[in-house]
Amino acid sequence: MFMEIPSLLVDLYANGRIAYSVIKDFVKICLNSKDKKLQGVYLEVLLEFCELLRRTGCKSDDRLYVFCRDSFASLLTLVGGVSFHNPKGKVMLRGVFDCVHEIAYKLLRFLDLSMNCPTGEGLSFKVVLDFVKFSDHLRMGLAMHQATSDEFLNCAICYTEGPLFAGVVDQLHIVFIKLLSKMDKCLEVMEDCLVNKKHGKGDGAAVHNGWSHYIIILKVLFHISKFYSSAQEQFWGLFLRRKNVLPHMIVRYVKKTDDHRWLLENRIVTDFESRRHLVMMLFPYLNDEILGYEMLIDRSQVLAESFGYISQAMPRSLQGDLLMAFKNEKATGPGVLREWFVLVCQEIFNPRNALFVACPNDHRRFFPNTASMVNALHLRYFIFSGRIIALALKKKVHVGIVFACVFFKQLAGNYIITLEDIRDADPIMYSSCKQILEMDADYIDSDALGLTFSIEVEELGHREVIKLCPGGESLVVDSKNREKYVHLLIQNRFVTSISKQVSHFAQGFADIISCSRLEFFQFLDHEDFDWKLHGSENDINVEDWKAHTKYLGYKKNDRQISWFWKAGCRSSFIGQHISCYMVISKIVGKMSAEQKKVLLFFWTSVKHLPVEGFHGLSSTLLISKSREPGNHLPSSHTCFYKLCFPPYSSMAIMQDRLGIITQEHISCSFGTR
Repeated sequence: MFMEIPSLLVDLYANGRIAYSVIKDFVKICLNSKDKKLQGVYLEVLLEFCELLRRTGCKSDDRLYVFCRDSFASLLTLVGGVSFHNPKGKVMLRGVFDCVHEIAYKLLRFLDLSMNCPTGEGLSFKVVLDFVKFSDHLRMGLAMHQATSDEFLNCAICYTEGPLFAGVVDQLHIVFIKLLSKMDKCLEVMEDCLVNKKHGKGDGAAVHNGWSHYIIILKVLFHISKFYSSAQEQFWGLFLRRKNVLPHMIVRYVKKTDDHRWLLENRIVTDFESRRHLVMMLFPYLNDEILGYEMLIDRSQVLAESFGYISQAMPRSLQGDLLMAFKNEKATGPGVLREWFVLVCQEIFNPRNALFVACPNDHRRFFPNTASMVNALHLRYFIFSGRIIALALKKKVHVGIVFACVFFKQLAGNYIITLEDIRDADPIMYSSCKQILEMDADYIDSDALGLTFSIEVEELGHREVIKLCPGGESLVVDSKNREKYVHLLIQNRFVTSISKQVSHFAQGFADIISCSRLEFFQFLDHEDFDWKLHGSENDINVEDWKAHTKYLGYKKNDRQISWFWKAGCRSSFIGQHISCYMVISKIVGKMSAEQKKVLLFFWTSVKHLPVEGFHGLSSTLLISKSREPGNHLPSSHTCFYKLCFPPYSSMAIMQDRLGIITQEHISCSFGTR
């Protein structure tokens, strides 16, 4: 009798709409029920309402039908989706698919409109959300059935489940193909718009509205593709054809609250900028409720005092602003913070502090030192180091160091270090292991090398024999086991011996981010991480520098600005030392890479530019006219990227004044900041 209610009410509605409010009230009763058993019954009732209204000719945009369908989706979420423990589970799944099918074809029409309407007004966000809701329920239902049936993906076997279930599987595949094909056309139009915008063609203001829905639809199609053997190849092939579109959508439209792990499945369709965007969203929002964490650091004790502040801080307190100053200096602000990051990282990775070891052939590249225990607090220092690196990444400060492959891989959860991975970290060991692997079999079998599966190491003046495997001291290396020997040797040197250092660094890093550190490092390639942490490895481009500089108080054609960019170089003798006072442009062009960095650091507290060059900085640079006497040294407001100097009366004076501040020992701790 209860299940006859929908039929009676829909008949009344079909014959004059007189049951509209009654049906709505009845549906609300179904939604408000807290009884788990009744919820299952009401779910069937709501599905019945949807099917009956559909049969009476109600259009998909009929108000009552949409209300019933939305209520069906809400109750489905409340009960946890389609359950195959329910005898009517397959019927329910079919009902969910009918909703997906109906919404998908409406979505196809809206996608056509979105291509013809650049402002995206034709693409209804509600239709997109409805498609997501019902597709998720359908996908979870299919996945649940797949988990209980090993034969699910065998299409021939699908029909043994009956035509009802087989129809869902086949028709969903058709929906997938049609939507994917339509998305291909949408992305082609989008790609053309982006190209036209780049070249100054078309309406630049009308190339983004509505596109934010595309990536939502694509995420649903990605999950559906998992159910069909060839569908994933088709899905990723779409982005290989439209290589510039997905990175643009990620940077423009992917939000922090989204689940974007699906984008990791095929990194070839993303680029550095889009992966960087995804990684930055893993950091927690700046918490305005948390007061800024204040630090007052003595420059002469930058490592020890920074360690004290950062180590004792609760992770939550570091989610707000970092407010720091150097003792006996008035300057504060972002410029001082950038300088502090650079200085403290220089100390952390300074070999004399024994925390990290530089790669012999690339002194920018580091990995943990096996002998770090010379400092009794070394593991706490590794937690501190992890926090500092994560904070530097969060604040987008490029600190000029990178991690060796053996270190990066372990942070990403890969503890299998190969021979090629150690090439930079230990070239001598790499060469020795390679020789063992390539050595003549008869020679190595003669035990001419005298190697066993044990090694002797020295720690703090104490020598110790380490077995690479049980009984290793009596197991001779020969041609049959040499690959295992090399593998165990590498694992001991670069995994086992530094495992505590790596885990404590990872712990500190995880204190700062809002996800697991594995997820963070898995979003990035090793090269991506290098770029994020180190910045650009290219020499500073002087023309780029000039193009991103504006003037305050000066005009572009003032003689001081002309001197500044066009001055020559002179050398002067000071005692027995030669001092070369160099200025910008032609002179900067002749400077060493390090000299350019010194000048940039004085001006901005940025020592390493982003990979985009000056364009990647948060603002343009400024040259400002100061009111100081005509022989006064330049000063800087690094927070605002501002360099200040008075209107020098001659080019010689300008050369002399600028030459002084470009000496590295002066560029740090000089200026207003």
